Amino acid sequence: MNIFEEKSVYVLCATVVAIGLILVYGINRTHTSEHVNANVTKVEKSKSKALKTKPKVMRTPINWHKSSEIIPYPEVKKYPDMWIHVSLEKQRMYLMTQHKVLYTMYISTGIHDKAHETPRGTYHVQAERGKYFYSESENEGAYYWVSWLNHGEFLFHSTPVDSQQHYIKSIAENLGKKPTSHGCIHLSIADSKWVYDNIPYGMKVVID
Repeated sequence: MNIFEEKSVYVLCATVVAIGLILVYGINRTHTSEHVNANVTKVEKSKSKALKTKPKVMRTPINWHKSSEIIPYPEVKKYPDMWIHVSLEKQRMYLMTQHKVLYTMYISTGIHDKAHETPRGTYHVQAERGKYFYSESENEGAYYWVSWLNHGEFLFHSTPVDSQQHYIKSIAENLGKKPTSHGCIHLSIADSKWVYDNIPYGMKVVID
């Protein structure tokens, strides 16, 4: 074999090796790309599934018998700086720690007239509280009341009851939707009981 034949063989071998490398690299690259894409698709599907199955925190539609959220109430002892924010515009009551919302409750506040408006301002939970009251002058009563102004005049309490201690459904069905009270803050039955059982004397209440 002369030198020209040797070079031809060498070039041929080099060409075959190069083609082989290209084919192997292409296959591996395709396989890797397919593997990566498959993993990305799995992650995206997993995220999508998680988003679809994640429950809403607030209970909808509003149920005036039950708690406003489907998660447990916060443990008050764990939050020594807890305070209450009442939003008249949103008809919501927020249990706060500093600027973080721990829990949201559906409420109804005072109707928009001077005699029955819920007063804006900063107050504190007072010592007076009870399991039931009835006001002859307002022809309404309620369960689980806690005073926050004027020692029994302005209260947190359940959605109202009539003189027979039956819940007034026409008022209850507007909980969280619009103002219906005579100045007090209506809560669901479950929320009002929790407030009665857990909110301590002296807790700050901000109404705006």
